[in-house]
Amino acid sequence: MPHLDDSAQLSAALDAASRGWHVFPLIPGDKRPAVRDWESRATTDRARITRCWTHAPYNIGIATGPSHLVVVDLDVPKGPNDTPPAAWAHPDIRDGVGVLFALRERHGDDGPLVRCEPHQGVRELLPAAHIVKTPTGGTHLYHAAPDGEELRNTAGKLGWKVDTRAAGGYVVGAGSTVNGQPYTTVYDAPLTPLPVWLAALLRPASLPPQRPVVVPLAAHDRRSAFLRAAVEGEVARVTGSGAHQHNNALYLAAVALGQLVAGGELDAHDVTGWLLEAALSVGQREGEAHRTIASGLKAGANRPRTVAG
Repeated sequence: MPHLDDSAQLSAALDAASRGWHVFPLIPGDKRPAVRDWESRATTDRARITRCWTHAPYNIGIATGPSHLVVVDLDVPKGPNDTPPAAWAHPDIRDGVGVLFALRERHGDDGPLVRCEPHQGVRELLPAAHIVKTPTGGTHLYHAAPDGEELRNTAGKLGWKVDTRAAGGYVVGAGSTVNGQPYTTVYDAPLTPLPVWLAALLRPASLPPQRPVVVPLAAHDRRSAFLRAAVEGEVARVTGSGAHQHNNALYLAAVALGQLVAGGELDAHDVTGWLLEAALSVGQREGEAHRTIASGLKAGANRPRTVAG
């Protein structure tokens, strides 16, 4: 069973500090802080770190706010009954990594991938970042926080099994052990900036006053009544979505209406306008909403749908 001696724990803490990451002690073998006011006490001072970790084999906490980090935490299911919700049900989505790749595709992120060192016998392909694997098989992607703004921690805002740690948070650093199993750096690289689209999703929205979205579709017969109901239903999906589900709801709405566009029942320009207005009404940013709608319409085009007269 892997085990780190005290000098290895100290070396890991000093290595993190050498990268400019502010560290503090966690209870040995645990994820919980060993000190109060851990964020203000986190440090890069080598003398303080040496004194602390010489005292006991503490695990390493990295305070993400003072370290100017945003760490994307990709978790794995807790058991056979821990399955994706309907919004993320897809054969390729089995954990947080699958959700992140789906988000990358939706947002047109074709940035580089890296092949990590084997962890628990698996050699994994992941988005380029400084990458740490957890004892349970989870993944931490370390990114540089955007300059001039403060992003906060999120839990599930981006999707199933995807959390983030930023201002006000911390992660368990490489070199720590829990239940005798280590946190391991599997791709050691300089920090890459947080992708722009990810920063946009994590940025708190300033909500404008919500107003109804008008869908000027006549309903003179059964076919036109169905189309009007379909559009209004998808608009309502967006405007009624939860605080952390706006973008996913927008994508699903665009897929559904994209099928009708592909079938010649609706105009793509009109659909884009209705969905964009709905997205803006719940605080989404225009550029991000445009990209999500375009991606959803493209996906919906793969399954054209028509309405019987």
